[in-house]
Amino acid sequence: MHVPDGFINAPTSAVTGVVAAGAVAVSLRGARKELDERTAPLAGLVAAFIFAVQMLNFPVAAGTSGHLLGGALAAILVGPYTGVLCVSVVLLMQGILFADGGLTALGVNITDMAVVTTVVAYAVFRGLVKVLPRGRRTVTAASFVAALLSVPAAAAAFTLLYAVGGTTNVSLGKVAGAMIGVHVLIGIGEAAITALTVGAVIAVRPDLVYGARGLRAPLKLRVGGELVDAAPTPASSSSGSTPAISRRGLWIGGLAASLLLAGVVSFYASANPDGLEKVAADKGLDTKVEEHAAADSPLADYGVKDVENARLSGGLAGVIGVSVTVVAGTGVFWAVRRRRAEDA
Repeated sequence: MHVPDGFINAPTSAVTGVVAAGAVAVSLRGARKELDERTAPLAGLVAAFIFAVQMLNFPVAAGTSGHLLGGALAAILVGPYTGVLCVSVVLLMQGILFADGGLTALGVNITDMAVVTTVVAYAVFRGLVKVLPRGRRTVTAASFVAALLSVPAAAAAFTLLYAVGGTTNVSLGKVAGAMIGVHVLIGIGEAAITALTVGAVIAVRPDLVYGARGLRAPLKLRVGGELVDAAPTPASSSSGSTPAISRRGLWIGGLAASLLLAGVVSFYASANPDGLEKVAADKGLDTKVEEHAAADSPLADYGVKDVENARLSGGLAGVIGVSVTVVAGTGVFWAVRRRRAEDA
């Protein structure tokens, strides 16, 4: 759903840029409460993992493909404010280095793909975990539903932006029907990836999953006739179980998986146009698309310039993208974490 330059006019793009900047500023402040010494490194890894999985387009219907947006996954793993920042870092890296998503449309993309997906997904997720039985399965099931609904919500948000500042005269009804229809199908893939990833992390380190905090009531001890909270031990998690893997082990395993997905598995991704590209081509939304400002980037279109072998070129680009994203993301989140410590 990366919007290129030329889909949305300059005034609307400027306004969404202000909205996106405001959302990022609010998220930087809110993330101080979500990040600690345990979760700051995980947030950088989540950004890199989202970058990697977004390279894995999966086929849906009628010659269309889809890929992970990542807002739901990030919000549930590291918190909604940090989730907005994770997806924003990914979009920034993609726009600058890989010419994916217009630079003048960066505000549109952050508003749509980072803010809308994260807010909708986390609102749905919190609502479900409050009414469903407490437990790990509830978190996984709620993750599935939240991710499923976040994708058509983003499609609807794009349709709204098109209605305000679209540069073509295509009927709003046609755009809405095509966008939401295909992204409901893409949402199923998003939901499956999100639920599988959240389930995998919660199985080994439930204490690191933001959405799983407080799954069980804290242990109580009777002291002097009154019940008091027992002090947690370093080895205990928020769900009351011993971690199955160290934080370092989880981080190394997650980074290795991201590099493998981006560097190897991405070669086998679907070559069909994604949901927005397909709708744009079919409905004529792309008649005023502008050339990307980074079209001459050495990594444009997820390939390394002057590397003739397509598999090697794409694999190297994926590895570079994951590496740059994890460094940039970890740097941002450690800075936020440090600011929190200074405030304290």
